Amino acid sequence: MEDISAAISQGSLVGAVQKARRMPLEYFHNVLLKIAVVGEPGSGKSSFINAMLGLSPDDPGAAETGVQSTTTVIKDYPHPTLPHVILWDLPGRGASSFDEKISSKQVSLERYDFFFIVGSQRFRSTHVDLVHEIQEMKKKFFFVRTKVDLDLDASKRQRPSSYSEDGVLSAIREDCRQCLVKEGVIDPHIFIISNWDRDRYDFLLLQETLKNRLLTLKRQAFLLNLPEACSPALDKKKMAVREKIWSPKIKVIAPFLPLMFLFMKFRPRCLHEFGLDDRSIGNLSQCVGETVTALKAVMKPWTITKTILWGLLPGLVGVSLMGTEYCGWKRIPVFTFPLSAVILFFTTRHALWKCISDSARDTQKVLAKALEPEVRKSI
Repeated sequence: MEDISAAISQGSLVGAVQKARRMPLEYFHNVLLKIAVVGEPGSGKSSFINAMLGLSPDDPGAAETGVQSTTTVIKDYPHPTLPHVILWDLPGRGASSFDEKISSKQVSLERYDFFFIVGSQRFRSTHVDLVHEIQEMKKKFFFVRTKVDLDLDASKRQRPSSYSEDGVLSAIREDCRQCLVKEGVIDPHIFIISNWDRDRYDFLLLQETLKNRLLTLKRQAFLLNLPEACSPALDKKKMAVREKIWSPKIKVIAPFLPLMFLFMKFRPRCLHEFGLDDRSIGNLSQCVGETVTALKAVMKPWTITKTILWGLLPGLVGVSLMGTEYCGWKRIPVFTFPLSAVILFFTTRHALWKCISDSARDTQKVLAKALEPEVRKSI
């Protein structure tokens, strides 16, 4: 991580991406993987967590379950055998107490790296919404179809003469697959389980699949969180760029130069410092296989109109103050001329510093976009 931060500090996004690519899978062993268990109330999410932890409902540390129990508080459960893996039990979508007891920030899916979407019976609109939210974040999920034992019992009672366990399981799996494919999921991972019959159906396969893919899932989590993890390096970079460009000489003459002139001189240099100039973006495009247009599309545009307004408004305020003093009681604006210069000084500094902050945020966005091909390879 230190090498990546160093590359960011040097304004080399290509270097940061290359270093992230070269990290061996073993590096991600100690990376924390936060898995959210989501779904409708009553779908068996808490029982599923207990099954994953190898616990019974009465065991210490088990998730609360029962006919009347509905998760209203987000709670974490460290996995007993998978290192640095935490399962998070989230309130069911559609629960009456969902909005009342838990803030939107707490339930934001962006906080989590991977997902188990838990569903029983039919594929519902809640599952559709969850699939779309997760896909928009470029993250992955396993779809876990619970309570299959109840489906089998119902089918046996309804059609005893034609009952086939394999046939029922195949029909459930195909229904889930079609619903997920319809929502744009390519090659969905579907596991049909009973939280109480853990030796049957797909439960053991689910555990084995998670174990085998653990390092690739952690790599994906690392890459997705990398832009945010670079925030400390970018904060130091912002301070360095401020000191480099906002020199004592510029401080003196800034109030007397048009903001448009300063901005046109300053912004290209700022982009170069953060590795966002045309040449750097072109090199990054060749490195990651994304088009220059796609990389630049995530950057915040700075319109000429906004720049003109930043330059004109403080000047108009200063002129108005000087005019008032001149016409009111003095022929020489002794007081308002320095005041106008002070206003222009701080306005100019604020505009240029905002350009630096915007460039730092754009660095994170461009880095995230550049890492998307690597993220897709991670599972």
